Amino acid sequence: MNPLNSLTSALLGSVLSLALVAPVSAMEDDDYSADSRNPDPWEPMNRTIFRFNDTVDTYTLKPISKAYNSVLPDPVNDGVSNVFRNLGEPKNFFNHVLQGEMHGASVDLSRFLLNSTLGVVGVFDVASRMGLEHDRQDFGITLGIWGVDSGPYLVLPLMGPSTVRDTAARVETAANYEYGGHITHVRTRNLAYATDMVNSRAGILEQERMIRGDRYIFVRNAYLQNREFRINDGYVEDDF
Repeated sequence: MNPLNSLTSALLGSVLSLALVAPVSAMEDDDYSADSRNPDPWEPMNRTIFRFNDTVDTYTLKPISKAYNSVLPDPVNDGVSNVFRNLGEPKNFFNHVLQGEMHGASVDLSRFLLNSTLGVVGVFDVASRMGLEHDRQDFGITLGIWGVDSGPYLVLPLMGPSTVRDTAARVETAANYEYGGHITHVRTRNLAYATDMVNSRAGILEQERMIRGDRYIFVRNAYLQNREFRINDGYVEDDF
């Protein structure tokens, strides 16, 4: 695997969980009832890795993303985001098919075709204006819908919040379905990954203000609750 590809997905993964707090309310509480499962049995190790990831982000990706936001006007920034979102639609389609969600798969396919043509290779999200909403999917969600247990919470070096199930799914997705895997020109692929990484990080700078209390617990609970929210059609047990 190309070193920049690994670094790109790694740094981005360490901060993307901040964007996942919107659908659910991440609790700061770290107590577990007698009948609840502790989702984080490896917390001491995870906290060490979390601090490392946070430091790397603070001194590299975050300042670059701030500069990116200050230089690019909002319409250009939105256009770049739309392009990469459109490139992810085939992955969404693939996972919806595996989940048996044919309506979702048809929406993904329609979005990709409309935005790739009328939207000028995805620069303009015309599909959303037509009522076809974006629904980001991944193989970890698919495995969860199939009934595969998440396993313990796991913070990966640079790659950020995950679980045992989602880590295995990340490997499978990166090997087969990421858009970069279809770009053979190394320099172009690296530029695409780097731009996607910085653009995604820049898009969630404001959401960091939502974090309160213990940063580690907040991000962990946000990640776990969001995954449950996505797998269980919006239902989240309040047991974190």
